[in-house]
Amino acid sequence: MDKKSKLKEEVYIANIELKNRGLVIYTFGNVSQIDRELQIVAIKPSGVEYDMLTPQDIVLLDLSGSVIDSKLNPSSDTKTHIALYNKFPEIGGIVHTHSKYATAFAQAKLPIKCLGTTHADYFYSDIPCTDVIDDRMLFKDYEEETGNLIISKFEKENIDYLSMKACLVACHGPFTWGKDAKEAVFTSVMLEEIANMNYITQTLSTEITSIKKTLLDKHYFRKHGSHAYYGQKQ
Repeated sequence: MDKKSKLKEEVYIANIELKNRGLVIYTFGNVSQIDRELQIVAIKPSGVEYDMLTPQDIVLLDLSGSVIDSKLNPSSDTKTHIALYNKFPEIGGIVHTHSKYATAFAQAKLPIKCLGTTHADYFYSDIPCTDVIDDRMLFKDYEEETGNLIISKFEKENIDYLSMKACLVACHGPFTWGKDAKEAVFTSVMLEEIANMNYITQTLSTEITSIKKTLLDKHYFRKHGSHAYYGQKQ
């Protein structure tokens, strides 16, 4: 299998995993992956239901957004993905969903507070939510400006995109990323589960406060970084 075919296959599998995990319905959501060597992005086609999707349907584009080899239109969110790939050079896969709980926080224009160790295992601090897109951005290139909203949030608050692999876009929904499409899907699944727990916790205790920094550090860094000790050595 050549590199382009392999890229399509991996993105297809990641999109189907998103459906199998219950994070998308009908045509909601999309997964992409980039081959940095080829400078090619593979992404789900727009409006194609997951039950009808095949590896051959996955659309290949260059980093300017031009389609390379497909008769199908790429996801309507393609320019958001490309903006993130261009700005965050160490990510290899991106997911966008309208999963129920994460989207509820986005619609409420709220970050997802880090309330416990489950959250701390995967996300270092609160999961940020962008500002609401303003009309000047809305009537430029909406999807590209959505990517710029995420980038602006991370720049303004000095957030490390490698320790915070998710962002809520206010009034819209979540985006996640990882080293490849598979990891980005995993991150999206974890985000939705944590958003669910967060909602339940805040329903039980409206005065709950975020986890203390020492406990956050302990749980995050036992899984991530040079001194991580969770799991098995490869």
